[in-house]
Amino acid sequence: MRRNSALAAACVTCVAGFEGLRLNAYPDPATGREPWTACYGETEGVTRGERFTLAQCKAMLAASLESFATGMEGCITRPLPDTTYSAFLSLSYNVGTGAFCKSSVARLWNAGEGRSSCDAMLKWNRAAGVVMTGLTRRREQERALCLQGLAQ
Repeated sequence: MRRNSALAAACVTCVAGFEGLRLNAYPDPATGREPWTACYGETEGVTRGERFTLAQCKAMLAASLESFATGMEGCITRPLPDTTYSAFLSLSYNVGTGAFCKSSVARLWNAGEGRSSCDAMLKWNRAAGVVMTGLTRRREQERALCLQGLAQ
């Protein structure tokens, strides 16, 4: 299911737009503590006080998306239209591939229930158990992107 470089670039743009960019490390927005986050939502190896360049952040995001794509593709058993792929990769990047692969989003997609799978994305709008306005907006946009693929 490996995707082409044009789609990979589109996924970078999609995820970057959802995550936003911060060059300085900051605590988790939901809890105000670890894990430290930087760039486009990167947490792996980020420590308090770190600072990154835009080029470093873009490289980190591209590498992370490649890794998350591999994980996501490992649990999806049916072909994905490009926009649905982008929506799933964005969700996977945000919640982690383990959570994505165990989710009703993946399960419903694999069962052939595309619309229900896209709708299930809306459930992922909490951080630390609290509904987050930003996550709600993100999931609505990811769902719309997911549904676009079904209409093609």
